[in-house]
Amino acid sequence: MTPTTRDGVSRRAIVKGSVLAAALASVPAAATAAPARFPAGVALVRNRLTLPSGIATGDVTSNSAVLWSRSSGAGQMTAILRAIDDGGEILRGLGAFERTLRGPRATQASDFTAKIHADKLPSNTRFALEISFEDDGGGVGETVQGSFRTAPDAGTYNGKGRAGGKGKGSEAPTSSAQSFVWTGDTAGQGWGINEEIGGMRGYQAMHQTRPDFFIHSGDTVYADGPLADTVVEQDGQVWKNLVTEEVSKVAETLREFRGRHRYNSMDANMRAMFADVPVIANWDDHETTNNWYPGEILDDPRYTVRDVNTLAARGRQAWQENMPITDSAALWRPGRLDDAGQYQPARIYRKISRGPQLDVFCLDMRTFKSPNTDGKEPYATTILGQEQVDWLIREVTRSKATWKVIAADLPLGIIVPDGAVNQESLANRDPGAPLGKELEIAGVLSAFKRNRVKNVVWLTADVHYCAAHHYSPERAGFKDFDPFWEFVAGPIAAGSFGPNAMDGTFGPEVVFSKAGRFPGESPRNGENQFFGHVQLEDDTFTVSLRDANGTTVFSKVLTPAR
Repeated sequence: MTPTTRDGVSRRAIVKGSVLAAALASVPAAATAAPARFPAGVALVRNRLTLPSGIATGDVTSNSAVLWSRSSGAGQMTAILRAIDDGGEILRGLGAFERTLRGPRATQASDFTAKIHADKLPSNTRFALEISFEDDGGGVGETVQGSFRTAPDAGTYNGKGRAGGKGKGSEAPTSSAQSFVWTGDTAGQGWGINEEIGGMRGYQAMHQTRPDFFIHSGDTVYADGPLADTVVEQDGQVWKNLVTEEVSKVAETLREFRGRHRYNSMDANMRAMFADVPVIANWDDHETTNNWYPGEILDDPRYTVRDVNTLAARGRQAWQENMPITDSAALWRPGRLDDAGQYQPARIYRKISRGPQLDVFCLDMRTFKSPNTDGKEPYATTILGQEQVDWLIREVTRSKATWKVIAADLPLGIIVPDGAVNQESLANRDPGAPLGKELEIAGVLSAFKRNRVKNVVWLTADVHYCAAHHYSPERAGFKDFDPFWEFVAGPIAAGSFGPNAMDGTFGPEVVFSKAGRFPGESPRNGENQFFGHVQLEDDTFTVSLRDANGTTVFSKVLTPAR
């Protein structure tokens, strides 16, 4: 179908008209007045490359960042970084830093996306960022501006020590304080970009907190959730979606999966935030299809492609192209064949070092997942896979950061059904000893206790409501672990649900929860869409759960155990 605006005008016609108008505006008056003076076959107009999806940064550490954008056509990516002060003025003298980076050529093979891995950056430094693309004729197109701050240096502690921002080797004291936000679930359950209410306002609310980074905890798109022009809400109001061709059906082709990401980036709030706030992205099920697991064959009449592995490969490619996550084989294992001859994609579980107070461990709870069953197998089934389990235990144990945040795309103790019997997450409705997928997480928690790991906090989304859970062995069917907190946020721009029942295996106490008024409630008023905010300062870890209007509904101050 050809997508239309609310006035019924073809979006494709608008785009073509805009491009033509811009092209004609760029032609000198003499050229338009006397075209006969130009030899036949010589192009009078070169279409200027634009950045239709904006720009983004991601996986920002103390000395590195991934820079991302998408061009309107083939061209080479260029990024300019300049150190600036908090007022946006370019630093001169001791704190001066400027670098121009030439990135890869964006081509149709990557949907014209490109990334630059910028390293050897000074720590604790705010940068002004400019990204543009140069076409094959050497013409430089549109430049889009943004900013980001690198994390504090490992030598910075409670505002004392060496760090960047004042020049290499500076003795000036700098602060290790930082803040971040997290949430999940964007454009789901039929609720897309409604420009009448200001688009995805939750992204604006997160942006207004001025965070140093953002964890998107999965369901970054809803590839399995078609969007209609209008949806009648429960109270009779009419929700009006911006709609494109690719989001009008379930995604099956690579083009359709890519179109889902392009769609979300049409939201002005998201583009503005991503240009200014680095992203750490998880993926979950809706980047492919609901509750999927490797090897599944769909029984869904909406799909002509029923093999989930095929859909997941396409969804994963589109996700990786559109998220500012590094593709560097020097940092992550590239794709390879396993012992059974099956292709395994490059791994996306990773550690993001954020200075002396914080390390973020970003999990992949989808790629290695066992089939969804009732979860009561007397033997271990997988949600992480052994290689990821070993990595998580090893890296968390080695971490010298005060706080270890585990960014998970599925909750630990919340029961998430997949049909009448099967379970989507690891909780299995049995409050006793660990079974099935629970055994894998039990091994992780026991190893943390055995290795005397302190101050681990789990952050997640997925269930479309917000909650604060405290896990403790005295309430649990399983005893061999130290108490810890799990905080749940989301959705940021999707239907509200919950709250769900809890599984007692790891002894969760629901300290707080807030859900929508009814299942699938729209994001119209923002009161039942949620994100989490964390402020790290003087070793305290202050968590607040907030609605999409920015109102705090719960807060908790955590102090570190020694």
